[in-house]
Amino acid sequence: MLARFNRGSVPSTWDDFFNDNFFDSFNLGRQSASCPAVNIMEDEKEFRIDVAAPGLSKKDIKIDLEDDVLTISSEQKNEKEEKNRRYMRREFSYNSFKRSFQLPETVDQEHISASHDSGILTIQLPKRKEVVQKASKQIDIS
Repeated sequence: MLARFNRGSVPSTWDDFFNDNFFDSFNLGRQSASCPAVNIMEDEKEFRIDVAAPGLSKKDIKIDLEDDVLTISSEQKNEKEEKNRRYMRREFSYNSFKRSFQLPETVDQEHISASHDSGILTIQLPKRKEVVQKASKQIDIS
């Protein structure tokens, strides 16, 4: 026997549960996680990029430099399997991100360094010696 449901007889909560907006609410966290927040700072000696990377270890993060473009990326694959006499449950997740930054000509690319501490990736981009600006001074006219 086939059961037919009239759309008008199905409770509206079912509509809320099965419509696309319901499932989109689960993706909000993943969308923000797929593109980590960054802070970029500059002083007279260097640029610094801080990347929010909670839950990632330094082995999960890759930093590449090619043609004056610095690319930070991560890819994580997790699988979890649970077996019981009566059922088997398998869950897997895949998280990745990739951010690229065009470096200015003033960056000394040979001395770029990176560190990771408490979920924050810090990349230091020192300026080349010849472009580090000295403090301005007043010149007296004689």
